[in-house]
Amino acid sequence: MLDVSEPPARSATFGGRGIGYDERVLTPRPWTEGQSLWARELLDEVPAGPVLEICSGAGHIGLLAVSGTDRTLVQVDADLHACVWASRNARSWGISSDIRHGTMSEAVMVDERFALILADPPYLPSDDVTRFPEDPLTAIDGGGDGLDLARQCLDVIERHLVRDGVALLQLRDVEQGRELESDAKQRGLTIAENRRFDGGAVLLLRRTTEGRADGRQAES
Repeated sequence: MLDVSEPPARSATFGGRGIGYDERVLTPRPWTEGQSLWARELLDEVPAGPVLEICSGAGHIGLLAVSGTDRTLVQVDADLHACVWASRNARSWGISSDIRHGTMSEAVMVDERFALILADPPYLPSDDVTRFPEDPLTAIDGGGDGLDLARQCLDVIERHLVRDGVALLQLRDVEQGRELESDAKQRGLTIAENRRFDGGAVLLLRRTTEGRADGRQAES
């Protein structure tokens, strides 16, 4: 007989609050609280406007980033189970988040612009994913060099970041960030900082004056 029972719910503490998830969703990594807190600091500097989180998983990074602010939040994930948990966690935290199930390129409307974009893609090379059998494959497999989804995140950032906005892109390590320098430059983005955390790394991305701004080619 087919087992259609739901896996047991799990809970983690993130930013001093509870985050729910189950075995079908990547376990929240404690170190990523640093990405949330960095984002929160940046929200005091960037223009008015909403926050976008792509590859949001259970939603914890984006929720902590906007908690206590008046910023609206949009969260996107290609995995339906992740979206379900992101929605539950948003309700638990009392935050109104627009949860969207779909690919990052399809779930964000062409004319939408964001003051801050959080990107938390899978970043392991495909050959390495078997080392982590407890993790959902779709949440960790970043393709041949581990950066396929990260490059897609750069595409979204290029199209949807406001001119003076910022993006924080999560990666495995600072070396991956160096590998993305040319990809970012091709999209009119610059890596303003490549910050190491105890568990990963996060890139701070800004637009360059020569790049694309608000979806249109910047004038010289």
